[in-house]
Amino acid sequence: METALFYLFAAIALGAAISVVAQRRVFYSALSLIVCLCALAGTYMLLQAQFIAAVQVIVYAGAIMVVFLFVIMLLDPFSAAVLRDKKKYLGYVAVPLGAAAIACLYPMLRSYNMALAPRTPILTDGFGNVRHVGETLFTEYLLPFEVTSILILVAIIGTVILAKRQS
Repeated sequence: METALFYLFAAIALGAAISVVAQRRVFYSALSLIVCLCALAGTYMLLQAQFIAAVQVIVYAGAIMVVFLFVIMLLDPFSAAVLRDKKKYLGYVAVPLGAAAIACLYPMLRSYNMALAPRTPILTDGFGNVRHVGETLFTEYLLPFEVTSILILVAIIGTVILAKRQS
């Protein structure tokens, strides 16, 4: 049963990922990305990593994609002027960037060794579930967690101050 579910989620994720690239409209591409992220959350659930699956849905498919869709609607990429200007440079830039990406990735893909499996760490029981992540976060990684929360708070306060100056 798990194997069938894995293949189902993998097929959905693969189809949605292809749809992200193949769509002509940015809005539909973003919606396809949401489907892909939700399918990945399903595969995380099959791996008994409930916390990662919940984060995948809440943070990525929820919050970040809402911001993406908001920016897409705000910038109005469907206007004729934007589409006309966009098409000019894409043809000249796409081929060199694609060649550079392949040239950078080729040595890494060539040296990839499938014999890495024996060197993978043995995971403890309960790895990736909410309880284990919470205990690890608030024991071993408490200081980095608190420093990150202070940095986020400072960034929010700075944003509010900058926004008040401009208004």
